[in-house]
Amino acid sequence: MVNPRLRIDKWLWQARFFKTRSLATKQVSGGHVRLNGNRVLKSAQPVGPGDVLTFPQGRIVRVVRVEELGERRGPASEAQTLYTDLTEKRDETPKNPGFEGKGRPTKKDRRALDLSRTKEG
Repeated sequence: MVNPRLRIDKWLWQARFFKTRSLATKQVSGGHVRLNGNRVLKSAQPVGPGDVLTFPQGRIVRVVRVEELGERRGPASEAQTLYTDLTEKRDETPKNPGFEGKGRPTKKDRRALDLSRTKEG
């Protein structure tokens, strides 16, 4: 039996990692995608079940293992069955500024702050 394969840009698009297929092609052609640890430069590179893809998405680097090849670009629930996410989970919620317990600055405090800013220049 022949091992089924699919173009890497088409698979990334079907798995909903990129909004358009042309965006997926640009990422691959730009050398930002790795297939089993090797850099991929051609969007026609075939991928199949068991292959591991590494690519940047936003501010994180995604690592996914291809589980299935899709027939179409379906809903997100269908797309999530195409891969296993191997990306390390990080809790990167932005830290809120610390509250010093002072509350809102008074008008006197704001004037002092404005004066200190104008003296710096």
